[in-house]
Amino acid sequence: MSKYVYSFGGGKAEGTKEMKNILGGKGANLAEMTNVGIPVPPGFTISAEVCNLYNSESGAWPPGLAEEISENLRNLEKEMGKRLGDPSDPLLVSIRSGAAISMPGMMDTVLNLGINDEAVSGLVAKSGNERFAWDAYRRFIQMFSDVVAGLDSKKFEKQLERIKKEKGAALDTDLDSADLKELVARYKTLYKEESGHDFPQDPQVQLKLAINAVFDSWGNERAIVYRNINRIPHDLGTAVNVQAMVFGNMGDTSGTGVAFTRNPTNGEKKFFGEYLLNAQGEDVVAGIRTPRPISDLENTMPEVYKQLVEIYQRLESHYKDMQDLEFTVQEGKLYLLQTRNGKRTAAAAIKVAVDMVGEGLIDKRTALMRVEPQQLDQLLHPRIDPSAAVEVIARGLPASPGAAVGQVVFTAETAVEWAAAGKTVILVRSETSPEDIAGMNVAKGILTSRGGMTSHAAVVARGMGTCCVAGCGEISVDEAGGSFTVDGAVYKQGDTITLNGTTGEVIKGSVPLIEPQLSDDFATLMSWADEVRHLRVRTNADTPHDAEIARKFGAEGIGLCRTEHMFFGEDRITSVREMILASDIDSRKAALAKLLPMQRSDFLGIFKAMKDLPVTIRLLDPPLHEFLPHTEKEAEATAAVMGVSPQELLEKAENLKELNPMLGHRGCRLGVTYPEIYEMQSRAIIEAACELKREGYSLIPEIMIPLVGFVNEFRVMAEIVHKTAKQVMQEQGVELEYLVGTMIEVPRAALTADLIAEEAMFFSFGTNDLTQMTLGFSRDDVAKFVPEYIRQGIIKEDPFQVLDQEGVGQLVKMSVEKGRQTNPKLKIGICGEHGGEPSSVMFCHSVGMDYVSCSPFRIPIARLAAAQGKLKD
Repeated sequence: MSKYVYSFGGGKAEGTKEMKNILGGKGANLAEMTNVGIPVPPGFTISAEVCNLYNSESGAWPPGLAEEISENLRNLEKEMGKRLGDPSDPLLVSIRSGAAISMPGMMDTVLNLGINDEAVSGLVAKSGNERFAWDAYRRFIQMFSDVVAGLDSKKFEKQLERIKKEKGAALDTDLDSADLKELVARYKTLYKEESGHDFPQDPQVQLKLAINAVFDSWGNERAIVYRNINRIPHDLGTAVNVQAMVFGNMGDTSGTGVAFTRNPTNGEKKFFGEYLLNAQGEDVVAGIRTPRPISDLENTMPEVYKQLVEIYQRLESHYKDMQDLEFTVQEGKLYLLQTRNGKRTAAAAIKVAVDMVGEGLIDKRTALMRVEPQQLDQLLHPRIDPSAAVEVIARGLPASPGAAVGQVVFTAETAVEWAAAGKTVILVRSETSPEDIAGMNVAKGILTSRGGMTSHAAVVARGMGTCCVAGCGEISVDEAGGSFTVDGAVYKQGDTITLNGTTGEVIKGSVPLIEPQLSDDFATLMSWADEVRHLRVRTNADTPHDAEIARKFGAEGIGLCRTEHMFFGEDRITSVREMILASDIDSRKAALAKLLPMQRSDFLGIFKAMKDLPVTIRLLDPPLHEFLPHTEKEAEATAAVMGVSPQELLEKAENLKELNPMLGHRGCRLGVTYPEIYEMQSRAIIEAACELKREGYSLIPEIMIPLVGFVNEFRVMAEIVHKTAKQVMQEQGVELEYLVGTMIEVPRAALTADLIAEEAMFFSFGTNDLTQMTLGFSRDDVAKFVPEYIRQGIIKEDPFQVLDQEGVGQLVKMSVEKGRQTNPKLKIGICGEHGGEPSSVMFCHSVGMDYVSCSPFRIPIARLAAAQGKLKD
């Protein structure tokens, strides 16, 4: 018979930290802390397996679960000397979620379960603190109504605000026991009005409903969105932790807090966190009250602080990673409620990893695996230009670093809508909640008027790498009215502001931003990655400027230089259009002759920027109609410059128009029908290379033929390149080594890779088109249905962002194997968008590619991912 429930308490537990897949991260670490002697309130964990069984059986518990829960509850009651529902000395418990991979705030929690109309009197008598007992009861009703019954939490908040106003109370803590008793009565009345039945008084009923609610929360919208964003599998399920309550709201000798063993923003080796006196855990993270820095605890509770420091140091040494702790102090006694590997910014992740190597806690390889490659994107966000004049209108807490400029919005829904329309937005809230996750994901910055450095907004923003200013009490947010006020000035939805998440400043209007500077720790980590990885990392760059940026980030060449982007320059688009309008080959060659020196200059600039590193240049790929005007207004303006009629331009554009241009007259098909285009481009490349070779450069240009599907297409195009190169070298009196290869982006090319490899010197996978043609998905239209595919679990990821390894990946793997069968020296890389996506990079390593190529700002990501791919071998 399966075991579903695992106990912890009394200095021993049935689980360990290695059992995260069974007990979830929270349950596994509660068990571990219990086993190593950390003061943890006892309890038991219902395994994540039950969550999946529960959901597959439409909410039914598996056989034997109820009995296991009852047995473990009896043991817990015995250990605590209290009984659930006992009117004289009641046991209260918390019900918390906990998946194998941390999902902070995404699933549900219920505190103070077990209290009812009788038990509250016992709690008063036993504690001698009437206010505490009624505060516990009102919190339980409020939380149960929201999490378990699914009632509108705002209606309960309104009741709380109403009684505070009636009693002249500024804070919740200003309400006395009589006020809270009255609030409980109002809550119960509201509960019955909203649900149609009385608030449940039976603790066993409360317990079962709360356990079910936590299981149900695995499938709530915010949890699904969070898993999609962070690529967490949907079949993990959540465990449920039932744990004896300890109370931080029993007066000024009690409190609760959240702390990190190092600073999660910058990685500094300094105890970091916040706490509140006379509060329960949700008060700290919900942002209802602004908490105090953890260092102040040394003054208010010196013995507790000393014990907490000893425990955090012990836990960090035990786990060998930065820990995120939750603790409660009940009447001077410290309890740990959770420890987990702390969420951190990319800068902090790098510093912690490098520092821990220096401290001897971990080795270099472990350090490399500690940093998520995708996280490095945070380091590449812009910052405010220090020379810019700024008007600071308010200051809050610097919750997540970086800078952002955008239009103000006040709801997550508006943020999603405006971002989809191409607008850059700043989400402004009193405080964020887990329901805001979709809006937070698309916002460039987040601003809240309440909350601290460990509030929901701060934690989630840091995890996403989104700029965030939290706890900005100087602003008054009117979410319903769509505005915020500061010093009498009103900022409405759509107004532009700038956030500085590094300093906590809120700035009026738009401020210029500049590129970030990378730390010495970053350079150290990247050097370790470079020592390990086999896969080289190139960049996709079409200009010398892009190439120079890429080199700063460690690019080892250019894997894709798109020549069509050069054709759109103002100084050459007219000649391109003359070439397209030409009615005979001589006219076409005359137009191309005008383009030749421009193209040669382009390649000179790029070759110089890359300083002898390999450069792969793709010959013209898009269909010709893309270079022509398509409206009468555009045609009239172009015609005036070219000295032709607007009608001629529009007719030519119409003649070139295709029903499916992505599968039409483009790539090498253009070269076959208009070979003079590829002749000109080949000449420009070889002339530029010869010129630089005479100047002492050592370079080997790589000329890439796009969209090849038949080996004979490649033969015809390669012959043009070879013939042109030979002619240029004779004219220049220079011997030059060069390579001619192809993009593998048509499925037929992948299937016949062995034949093509007999002729080609290199392959470069164009996985954007290969994905499109293999899946039959138009990459320009996938937004209409792919999100729904992901939501329904049909596919896990957008295949244009993350390589479809089961489908497209098998074509890639086959091509590599077949190509190297006939050409063992075949150089192979990838130049689609997948070249900078971590899991796709690791796949490229696994199939034996030589390099990946990606945008300049994703190069560090690819370098680290390539190292992790090697380490995972």
